[in-house]
Amino acid sequence: MNEQIPAEIAALSYEQARDELVAVVNQLETGGAQLEASLALWERGEALAAHCENWLNGVSQRLEAARARHLENSED
Repeated sequence: MNEQIPAEIAALSYEQARDELVAVVNQLETGGAQLEASLALWERGEALAAHCENWLNGVSQRLEAARARHLENSED
């Protein structure tokens, strides 16, 4: 996901973004919103999901780096 994430979403922690994403999905699933409002919710949800994915990818990279350092240190 290479789209630009809005600054107010990029400033959220993983947990904040995840919780808001859950709320957005719930709103979309219950329906009732006008088309324009639903589209705005969908777009925000996409940005929130991208932000969560970026967080998880960063954590995964940090774990891999820590494992590599651990292996290097244990081989010495």
